[in-house]
Amino acid sequence: MINSNTNLICLIGHPVKHSFSPNIHNHLFKKYNLNYAYICFDVESNKLKSAIDGIRSLGIKGANVTIPHKTEVIKYLDEISPSAKLIGAVNTIKNENGKLIGYNTDGIGFAKSILDEGYNIKGKNIMILGSGGGSKGIAVQMALSGCSFIHIKNRTLDNAKNLCQILKQNFDIKVKYSNMKITEEELNDIDIIINTTPIGMTPNIDQCPIDTNISPKRDVLVCDIVYNPRETQFIQWAKKRGLKSIGGIYMLINQALESFNIWTGVKCDEYDTKEILQKVGV
Repeated sequence: MINSNTNLICLIGHPVKHSFSPNIHNHLFKKYNLNYAYICFDVESNKLKSAIDGIRSLGIKGANVTIPHKTEVIKYLDEISPSAKLIGAVNTIKNENGKLIGYNTDGIGFAKSILDEGYNIKGKNIMILGSGGGSKGIAVQMALSGCSFIHIKNRTLDNAKNLCQILKQNFDIKVKYSNMKITEEELNDIDIIINTTPIGMTPNIDQCPIDTNISPKRDVLVCDIVYNPRETQFIQWAKKRGLKSIGGIYMLINQALESFNIWTGVKCDEYDTKEILQKVGV
């Protein structure tokens, strides 16, 4: 029950109408008997600073940050974790008595979604579509998990190049960058392909980041971090080609559980993940 002692957690992004985060976190707050509430704020880029100042001045206990603010938000925080600094993006903020600390749980959540399905990351060749905040978190975590090669594809080549430079400077790993066009030949050496762009997200559900006529000559694990709709055109393409796939809902839940722990100190378990999938409207 919301009262004068309720701690507020929020999501800031643009857009946010599609978000399932309130469903997940309000379920967990209720389950663990915590006097917290989670709500969403649609914040345009030119209002980001005032929104962050509002978190501090209103005593909001924490926040999630989503597209398109994960990188820009850093300049308005007091401190960021070492991994968030390396990634250059923040998706979780904790307010410690007016001091705003940024974290990134995207990569951890994504890696867990792969490992939970029985796949290995070590030694694998990976293609990542996009080079925004979500891409950075995933790329760094893939490198930390021991992958051998990362190919970044992005419309803006300078952004892809910058991400590759971060990876080369911090990890013993082979990297490459190129534009968003994907060929069958490029997929011949890829073990895992990951869409980190908003292509295919509601309301643009008919869009797909790959030419659906492409048919890889080897098994490729297809991953999408878009979770609304649950089955994107990218995931549908994978299934039609007989490829294994993992939708964005799993990353969403796993990164949410990490954020929940940062805010509350409560460590969730595998049962929480299964319960959210079965009982919560996600």
